[in-house]
Amino acid sequence: MNRYATLLLLAGATTVAHAAPETYVTDANHTFANFSYTHLGYSVQMSRFDNVAGKIVLDRAARAGSVDITITTASVNTGSETFNEHIQGEDFLDTKQFPKATFKGDKVEFSGDQPVKVSGTLTLKGITKPVTLSISNFHCMMHPMKKVEACGANATTVVKRSDFNMSKYVPNVGDEVTINIAVEASKE
Repeated sequence: MNRYATLLLLAGATTVAHAAPETYVTDANHTFANFSYTHLGYSVQMSRFDNVAGKIVLDRAARAGSVDITITTASVNTGSETFNEHIQGEDFLDTKQFPKATFKGDKVEFSGDQPVKVSGTLTLKGITKPVTLSISNFHCMMHPMKKVEACGANATTVVKRSDFNMSKYVPNVGDEVTINIAVEASKE
């Protein structure tokens, strides 16, 4: 093999190993944050936030990435207008003073070519705490209707609401809150 061909092969290998990060924007119609907690020992209550937006950056070759998600706290949907107002009050989300909650993840762990965890910080009610989301159902492909590459996944974590100054009614209403995020995002 001549010197020129060797240089071309090395340049090609370098390009593949250093693929550019790809940015994906969340789909507002298919991205939701659900949360659940125990209520008086009777049941596990489930609610969600209807307004979740963000960007996800993936560099699969480098096995790295980042996540930046913003939740409009007043978009909480418990299934009851009365309870929506209650949970938006000062004892819980305090949506007037804290209209946004954010998750900023800067460490993505991979198993093979699949992201399996993302670690970062959750800011809720003005308090920032470290959080790790476990990722399942990660899948990327050409979106059949939009005709652009899209990715989807589910991510889960458990936090204590008392860590975010929302401890009213603990322990009767569970302190541990399971957060499930269903996300679909299209390549920018």
